[in-house]
Amino acid sequence: MGLAIAECIAAEGASVAIMARRQSALNAAVARLRAAGAPEALGISVDMSDPDSIAAGFATLAKKWGALNVFVHTVGPRPGAFDDLDDVGWQATIDLGTMSAVRSVRLALPMLRAASWARIVTLSAHSIQRQSPGLVAYTASKAALSSLTKNLAKSLAPEGILVNCVCPGTIVTASFTEDLRETLAAEGLNAADPRDVMHWVEQHFHHPCDLGRAGFPDEIASVTTYLASQRNGYVTGATVNVDGGSDFI
Repeated sequence: MGLAIAECIAAEGASVAIMARRQSALNAAVARLRAAGAPEALGISVDMSDPDSIAAGFATLAKKWGALNVFVHTVGPRPGAFDDLDDVGWQATIDLGTMSAVRSVRLALPMLRAASWARIVTLSAHSIQRQSPGLVAYTASKAALSSLTKNLAKSLAPEGILVNCVCPGTIVTASFTEDLRETLAAEGLNAADPRDVMHWVEQHFHHPCDLGRAGFPDEIASVTTYLASQRNGYVTGATVNVDGGSDFI
C-alpha cells in the first residue's frame, strides 16, 4: 500500500521520498516513482523498529530537502494472538505500530512547519473498530495510532497542518497474496482473487464487507493522496474507512 500511495502522489507531479529497510527494493521503487511522474525520487534505507535508524533517515531527508509538504506513515506490525505474545512481542508490535509514527512525526514536523502548506496521513486499520483475537497486539497498536492522529489534528490545526487517518479494510497486496497463498489454496481459494480473499476473511475473522470483495492498494492510494493534497482544505481529524462497506461508523 505504501508503494501504491507513493506512486499516486508521484503521478500528481510531486517529488517523493520513501523509506524502507531493503535498499534493493527501494531502488526498484524509486525507478517506478520516476516513471510515474516524480521530478525527484529518493529511497532512504530505514528500519522503523530502530529509533536511531529513523533519526538518521530523517536527517538525510532534512539535509536533502529541508521542507516537506506531506508525510504519510504506512508501517504496520505482524499479527499475533494473545497467547502467542510475550512482553517482548508486545513491545515490538507497539514500537512498530505506534512508536514508529510518534518518532517519525516528531522528526518530520520541523520540515512540515518549514513548508508553505502541510498534511499528515497515517494508515491504521478497520480492525480497531471490529476486533479479532488473531490481531490483538496489532489492533492495540493501530488503535493507539488512530488516537495519536486525532490528537495531532487538534494540536496542529492552529498551524494549518491537516492530519487524518485512513483505515483500510482487507486489501490484496503482494505480501498478503504471497503469505497466504498456501493457506487459501488448502481451502480451494485463490489468494489473488479479491472475492476469494473476502470469503476467507469472513469465514475466519468474521469481517465481511458490503461489496463482497477485498480491495486493492490503488483504492487506498487514491483516498490517501486526496487527504495529503492541497485539494483537501477542510478535512482534518478524520478516520476514513476504506473497507468496501462495513457496519461501523
